[in-house]
Amino acid sequence: MHFFLSSLPFIKVLAAFAVMLIGMRLKCSLGISILIGGVLLGVLFGVGPGGIIHAAGQALVGQKFLFLVAIVGLILVLSDALERSGQSRRLMDALSGYLTSPRLRLIFFPALIGLLPMPGGAIFSAPMVGTVSENMTVTNTQRALINYWFRHIWELGWPLYPGVILTVALADIPIISLISKTWPAILFMLGTGWFFFLRPGVLDVAALQLKDTNGPRSLTTVFKQGLPLLVAIVGAVGLESIIPVVAPSVPFEMGVITALVASVICVMVQNRLGSTFLKDVLTKKSLRAMLLVVAAIFIFKDIMQAAHVVDAMASAAGGSAALFAAAVFLPFLVGMVAGINVAFVGSTFPLLLGLLHTLGLQDQTIPYLVLASFAGFTGVMISPIHICFILTCQFFHTELATTWRKLVAPCLVFACLGAGLFFLLLG
Repeated sequence: MHFFLSSLPFIKVLAAFAVMLIGMRLKCSLGISILIGGVLLGVLFGVGPGGIIHAAGQALVGQKFLFLVAIVGLILVLSDALERSGQSRRLMDALSGYLTSPRLRLIFFPALIGLLPMPGGAIFSAPMVGTVSENMTVTNTQRALINYWFRHIWELGWPLYPGVILTVALADIPIISLISKTWPAILFMLGTGWFFFLRPGVLDVAALQLKDTNGPRSLTTVFKQGLPLLVAIVGAVGLESIIPVVAPSVPFEMGVITALVASVICVMVQNRLGSTFLKDVLTKKSLRAMLLVVAAIFIFKDIMQAAHVVDAMASAAGGSAALFAAAVFLPFLVGMVAGINVAFVGSTFPLLLGLLHTLGLQDQTIPYLVLASFAGFTGVMISPIHICFILTCQFFHTELATTWRKLVAPCLVFACLGAGLFFLLLG
C-alpha cells in the first residue's frame, strides 16, 4: 500500500501522458491532444476548472510564450521565403563542391542551425535537409530523424543555450566549470546519431549517390546565397552574447527575434519578395496549426506548475531514493513531459541543489548537475511533445509513433554514456 501511495504522483503523470499519446495515435490534432493531457493532469492533481483556466490564461500572456510565438513564426516565414525563392536550392548547389560526402550533407544544416539557440529551430533546417536529400533514396522518416537528432547535438555543451545558462545561474558556478564537463555530450550525440541513423547498413551507400559532387567552388556565391542564414545565426549568437553585458534587463530572446527579422528582410530584399508573399505566409493553415501546438505546450507546462506536479513527485520519493529521483528520474520525467530543457532545469535543479547541500555533498555538485542534465535532456529528446520533433514530423509528413519508436534506442545509449561520464567525474 505504501509503495502504491508513493508511486501515485508518477502514475498520474504517466496516465496524462498516455492520454496524449492515444489522442495523437487516433489522429486527433496535436495541439488538442496536448491540451486534453494538460487538463487531465490538472484534474488528477486536484486543480479545479477555475485553476486550469487561470493557468491557461497566464500561459498565453506570458513573455516566454509570446517570444516563442514570434520566434517560431519568423522561422517559418524565413524557411518559406528560402524555399519559395529557390534560394535554399541555390545554396545547396553552391555548397555541392565543398560538401562532397552525402552523410555530411545530410547533417550539415541541422548541426549549423543547432548553433542558433532557438525553440523550434528544427523547422528551420528541415527544408534544407529535404532539398539536399531529394536525389537520395532516403525515407521521410529517416530525414525527420536525422534533422531532429543532429539539430540538438550542441545542447549540453554550447554556452548560449538557455538551459545551460539557467543551470549555472542556479548553481552559482562559472559557465566554463559546467561545459568543461558536459562537452563530451556533443561527441556522444554525434557518435550515437551516426550509429543509429547514418552508418552503412542503415543508410546504404548506393542510396546516397549524389549528382554534381564535384561542382564549382565559389565562396562568393556561398556567401551570397547563405547570407540570410549567416545573419540569423551570427546575429542571434552575437546579440545573445552582447545583450546580457550591455543591457541585462533585456530578455535574450530579443537577440534571436532581431536577428530573425533582419534575416527575413535580407532574403526578401535579395529575392524581391513583396507584401503578397508575407500575406500568403501569415495566412497559411500550417502556420496556425504550429502556433496552436506551441500554445498547447505552454498551457500544459503552466498547468503542471499550478498542480505542483514536481513537488508531489519529490515528496513521494523520500529517503535514499530522493537524490536519485532529483538527479535522474525527475529531470527525465519533466523533460519528457514538458519537452524543453528550461522546464526540467528550472523545476528540478533547485530541489537537487538543495538535497546536495542538506546531505553535505556540495563538492559533488558538478557531477550531479552533469548527470541530471543528461537525464533531463534524454527526456527532452524522447518527448513526443518536443516542439522540434513535432514540427519535423509535420514537415516530412511522417507518422509520429513510428518515428518516435526509432528514438528510444539512441536515447537510451546516450543516457548510458551520460551515466558513465557521471561516474568518471565522481571517481
